[in-house]
Amino acid sequence: MSPRRPSAPRQQYSERAAAYVRAMVISGEMPPGSQVRVEQVAEALGISTTPAREALQLLKVEGFVKAVQNKGFMVAPLTGQDIRDLFRVQGLLGGELAARATRNAAPRDLAELEALHLELMAAAAREHHEALEAKNHEFHRQINRLADSGKMLWVLGLTTRYVPRMFYASIPGWPETTMEDHGEILAAMKAGDPEQARAVMEAHLRHAGEKLADYFDARLAGESTQPE
Repeated sequence: MSPRRPSAPRQQYSERAAAYVRAMVISGEMPPGSQVRVEQVAEALGISTTPAREALQLLKVEGFVKAVQNKGFMVAPLTGQDIRDLFRVQGLLGGELAARATRNAAPRDLAELEALHLELMAAAAREHHEALEAKNHEFHRQINRLADSGKMLWVLGLTTRYVPRMFYASIPGWPETTMEDHGEILAAMKAGDPEQARAVMEAHLRHAGEKLADYFDARLAGESTQPE
C-alpha cells in the first residue's frame, strides 16, 4: 500500500507556511536563534497548526530551522554571506537562461517584456510594492520561459525557493536597482546579444543579493544593539 498523501488544500497551506517562514528568516524578521512557534505561524496565516507544523518540519530538512528539545523550533544560523552565495548561484543559472532566451525571443516576446518593464516602472513610481514585486516576478518568469530549458529551470527553482519575493520592494535601493537592471537586460535582448544578456542578468541577480544581504546584516546588527 502506498503512503497516504496529504490532501491538496493542506499541502498548499504547508507550502504557503514554509514560504512565509523562509521569507521571514531571509529578511531578518526572524533572526538566527529566535524561536519559531507553530501557533505563531498558524495565527499569522490563518491556518491550523497541522500544516504549520508540517512546514517547520520541511524547513528543518532544508536547514532554515532546527529542532531544540523542549523549545520547539529555532531559526538556524544564517549570514549575509550565505545570502550572497545563494544569489551568486542563481546569477549563474539566470544568466545562462537569459542568453538562451535572447536567442529564442521573437519580436512579440520582446514587446511583451517591454510592456512588463513599463508596468514595473509605473508601479515603482506609485510606490505600489505588491504590484512591483509581481511585475518583477513576471518579467523573470517570461525570460525563463523563453529559454526553453526545463531541467535548468528546475534547478533554478531549487534556489529561488530560498529567496523571498516579499519585502524586496521595501529594501532601500531595490526598486531603483531593479528598474535600471531590467532596462539593461531588455536592451541586450532587443539587440539580439546573448552574451550581453547573460552578463547583465548575472550582474542584476548579484545586485539583488547584495541589497538583500546588506539589509539582512543591518537588521541583525540592529537586533544585537537593542538593550536587553
